[in-house]
Amino acid sequence: MPDAPDSSIPALGLGAAAHPVAPAVPVARSSAATDVALVATFAAFIAVCAILPAIPVPGSAVPITLQTFGVMLAGLVLGARRGALAALLYLAVGAAGLPVFSGGAGGVGVFAGLSAGYLLAFPLAAALAGYLATRAGGLRPSVRYVALFASATAASLLLIHPIGIAVMGWRGGLSVSEALVAGSRYIPGDLIKNLLAALVASAVLRAFPDMVRRRP
Repeated sequence: MPDAPDSSIPALGLGAAAHPVAPAVPVARSSAATDVALVATFAAFIAVCAILPAIPVPGSAVPITLQTFGVMLAGLVLGARRGALAALLYLAVGAAGLPVFSGGAGGVGVFAGLSAGYLLAFPLAAALAGYLATRAGGLRPSVRYVALFASATAASLLLIHPIGIAVMGWRGGLSVSEALVAGSRYIPGDLIKNLLAALVASAVLRAFPDMVRRRP
């Protein structure tokens, strides 16, 4: 008489059919909490750059600060969306009255001053710098640095300076030529700050490659 099959040994393949293995759920590489933390961190960094001692410009009421360095770094590192949000958060905190603008100023009255155009251009410039920098994510480090500098410089020359000069001329009662001359004094300093921002951004993106992959 043949032996009865051992019921303690499951039939081959039945276990897998009875208990199918659930497919692995991909883990999100970025979360809302991470985005909020990064946006808040860079907004605070822009504020620190603003309240550091400014360099007065002869013949102008708008001093040279490190604000644009912080704004460009936010765009280059965080990308267009989060970089713009960091700049917007910085402006919102300042408009609420916290002394985070140049010289420790705060409140909505700052947006009626000569520097209002530069401030209002910050979110747009961070977005443009981030958008252009995202295209340089796959480049080798030496080329990426040049691309990051070009991204920041394009945002400066296409947005920050035109908007800033236009508002400064309007609020200061300057002619077009006078406003252009006054605004051109800030361009050399911004180019230096863009060089530094590209250098720092290159180091950050090299140390944290996930930020390149997840930049929106």
